[in-house]
Amino acid sequence: MTLDDLRVFVAVCRAGSLSAVARELSCTQSAVSQHVKRLEREIGTDLVERHPRGVVPTRAGRLLQAAAADGIAGLDVALRRLADLVRGDGGSVRITTGATTVRHFMSAAVVEFRRRHPRVSLEFQTENSSRSCFDALAAHDLDLAWITIGAPVRGVEQHRVIDLPWVLAVHADDPLAARSRIEPQDLAGIRHIRLPENSTSRARLDAAFAEWGIHATSDTGVADWDTAILLAELGLGHAVVPALPGWSGSAHPSLRFVPIPDLPALSAGWAVRKWDALSPQARAFADMVATRSGRESLPGPGHGPAGAGTARRGTGARTT
Repeated sequence: MTLDDLRVFVAVCRAGSLSAVARELSCTQSAVSQHVKRLEREIGTDLVERHPRGVVPTRAGRLLQAAAADGIAGLDVALRRLADLVRGDGGSVRITTGATTVRHFMSAAVVEFRRRHPRVSLEFQTENSSRSCFDALAAHDLDLAWITIGAPVRGVEQHRVIDLPWVLAVHADDPLAARSRIEPQDLAGIRHIRLPENSTSRARLDAAFAEWGIHATSDTGVADWDTAILLAELGLGHAVVPALPGWSGSAHPSLRFVPIPDLPALSAGWAVRKWDALSPQARAFADMVATRSGRESLPGPGHGPAGAGTARRGTGARTT
């Protein structure tokens, strides 16, 4: 059993496909299969079930995948930090986020971090959902993922940074723009601009609409919050979105945001594999984002996930 065997096996379980991993690693499908078969011979049992449309881990495979994924992720971070130490440079902080995250939540922190740590590299990997950010965090040597706080998921801690109340974004000429608040029944008549189908915010909104018995008419779908708000500003529909920094004010005179107080706020923050194992540079960047968002610094070493609404992935989650 080699580290490469385990890396390939974890990748196969994650992708559900030998051919997909072969393309990712620029090797043959047979080479990928040999890594898995070598593990199966050594352990003495099948680790994956092969089907016409892919593979799925067996019970034994799931046990090995969970243990190997946690160990490999920690080892990758340690190796990267050792490489930084050997090179003698400032190291790097690697973050996975949604496309709108840096603009709305991190721009000031990026400027401050660059001023304080000019030799440290900031690297951003864009994903299109919180689920994708979780997967990227588990699969790669990333430090931080900015996500919508959700249900616990194994092997990752979630730390709430900011709560975002929901608003209805409308053109200033729309009859709803004059309201002081939007009631659930008001949403039944809107021309709904749909949020991304695989996003946490879409799932939360759909659940609320279903609970209220609301079926909003929709002929427009978008990939992110910013696009939804822009289309609402152009008068092309109504966007139910979290209240994002940067959209209100004189720069958008034809746009109105009307609160929807009956919708529970959406919490956003950091996901990490293990908070205490973060590098000092990654901790510093995470703290700067939290402070710039109006919150105290996140927990110090030895502390668990911070604050109400924070979830830790148990053994038993793009910012949109």
